[in-house]
Amino acid sequence: EAVRQHGSALEYAAEPLKADRELVLEAVRQNGGALAYAAEPLKADRELVLKAVLQDCAALVYAAEPLKADRELVLEAVR
Repeated sequence: EAVRQHGSALEYAAEPLKADRELVLEAVRQNGGALAYAAEPLKADRELVLKAVLQDCAALVYAAEPLKADRELVLEAVR
């Protein structure tokens, strides 16, 4: 519940919660930087990373390497 209210609380969540796509999606909508604490497979989820970058352009640094080269994501980050 804390993560749903404060995305940054994902840092302190149990590992299974960090792998819960819906929970992480809610967290990054509030705080794009919460992507840093998401499970690795979710850092490669394009839709989730886009939501994080739209909330905080600096979140791109936490994305999986292939997504860091995604033109659309990079353009969103520099807007």
